[in-house]
Amino acid sequence: MKGLHTFVICAYKESPYLEECIRSLKGQTVESNIKLATSTPNEYLQKLCEQYAIPYYVREGKSNISLDWEFALSVADTDYVTIAHQDDVYEEEYVERVAEAIEYAEKQMHQQPLILFSDYQELIGREKFANRTNLKIKRILLHPLKKNKRQNRVFWKRWVLRWGNAICCPTVTYHMSLIRQYMERDARKVLFQKHFRSNVDWETWEWLSGKEGSFVYIPQLLMAHRIHEGSETTATIEDRQRGGEDYEMFCKFWPCWIARCLTGAYSESEKGNIVN
Repeated sequence: MKGLHTFVICAYKESPYLEECIRSLKGQTVESNIKLATSTPNEYLQKLCEQYAIPYYVREGKSNISLDWEFALSVADTDYVTIAHQDDVYEEEYVERVAEAIEYAEKQMHQQPLILFSDYQELIGREKFANRTNLKIKRILLHPLKKNKRQNRVFWKRWVLRWGNAICCPTVTYHMSLIRQYMERDARKVLFQKHFRSNVDWETWEWLSGKEGSFVYIPQLLMAHRIHEGSETTATIEDRQRGGEDYEMFCKFWPCWIARCLTGAYSESEKGNIVN
């Protein structure tokens, strides 16, 4: 996979969980490339990169989630890229399962993956939770994509997104060589739109859902997404801007009056991600 896939860790300031993330990437059963990208360079990040022999890239300018993710993708030179979030932990079989899914999609289903993503757990403190209510709901929404023949169909790709963002972005591997072809065709300058904060990933999935190619769902727990008071997930849920972004996204799938109702329900369901 070293010629095919790259993990790029998107690092911000001095996360106490970063080294655990790095170790999980280094411990993969199938070796892949690992790089680190940041817009907040500091000695802590540099030393960790030196310790683990990880290439270190710095983006100039103010930190911004969409620009930081865009930069992270730009430093990779492989077809497939996973943006690893600094607080999260990847199970040792993540790359192996992604490689198998790519091969199956291409050789057995004769499909080109746009993105590949897995099921996941939530990590609070040292404990992993696989069956919190919001995770159960996401699995229900993603259930149609368990059938391989549906993964390439626009209807089903959009169906799993129209009720909320069921795809956990740290689990996603992007097929960048294919995605860049669509970006060039649509004159889309960036994959991640700048005016979003909480829904930058959901907007990207929505745009990709209309393109030819598969949303490959791997229904295995291949990552643990950390929830803590300082996490971006918690911060965006508590941010009042989130409701406006949710409404904008629902309007891409529904009439405005239905979008308003779904926005209220979605806001309540997402509160389960806040650590008290």
